[in-house]
Amino acid sequence: MNRSVLILCFGSLLASGLPAAGQETTMPVPSVECQVPGSQLYTVAGLAASKSALLERKVLRILAIGGSSAPGASASYPVKLESALEHAMPHVDVVIDHRGLPGEIASGAAERLRTLVADAEPDLVVWQVGTHDAIARVDPAAFVEALDESVTWLKSHGIDVVLVDPLYTASVAADADYNRIVDGVRDVATRESVPLVRRFEALRYLAGRNEKGESHILGRQFRLNDLGLRCMAEHVALTISVSLARTPTPPAAPVPPRETPAQSGAQRTPG
Repeated sequence: MNRSVLILCFGSLLASGLPAAGQETTMPVPSVECQVPGSQLYTVAGLAASKSALLERKVLRILAIGGSSAPGASASYPVKLESALEHAMPHVDVVIDHRGLPGEIASGAAERLRTLVADAEPDLVVWQVGTHDAIARVDPAAFVEALDESVTWLKSHGIDVVLVDPLYTASVAADADYNRIVDGVRDVATRESVPLVRRFEALRYLAGRNEKGESHILGRQFRLNDLGLRCMAEHVALTISVSLARTPTPPAAPVPPRETPAQSGAQRTPG
């Protein structure tokens, strides 16, 4: 199993909810080739565990799963995600651990997910999910049940989740079964209140505005090419950033009152 551990910097905006004195921090802006209207790109939700990790000045650990970690274009995704996050938000250390789950469907990945989480101990899991399930014609109800169970398990262990829904190509745009899986990911994200990167809609938008269609973002074997991977990394970084910025800062732990030592008789003020 290939493992890519990347150290990067994340912004003080996310650690405090406000820019640190003397520093300017802005939300990441996708490159021109990757820009998609927000309504077609993401839905946001709180990332409390990640926010707490940043507030405590811990290393923020992100476990990126799904896709492939094998050598080739797909293996560049975590590097591109690192670059997108580093460009947007410096000053807090983050570790990205990328584990591919090539060919695995949500039900089969559930047990491996627990093993990966035990090993990586992440604050946040970014999960590309649903493409293999849709291609394999997995029953949508069974898919939703398996995904819901895994997301619930992660949250119950204090781990944030960002879901990335399936890939888009024109060949599946009107496929009812494929679209049910896409809808299923969206429904789980809504029900579980986790952020969602709407990759299917984002790629549809990008394909529709380019004269080359989807060929400028998709490579062979139903995989993203270099530009497509860069766009996905930028979209994930933006979704994480906006979600963290909108996550309320947890209240500071109350400081217990200091106890005043009792005075001895010789120390007491005469009355």
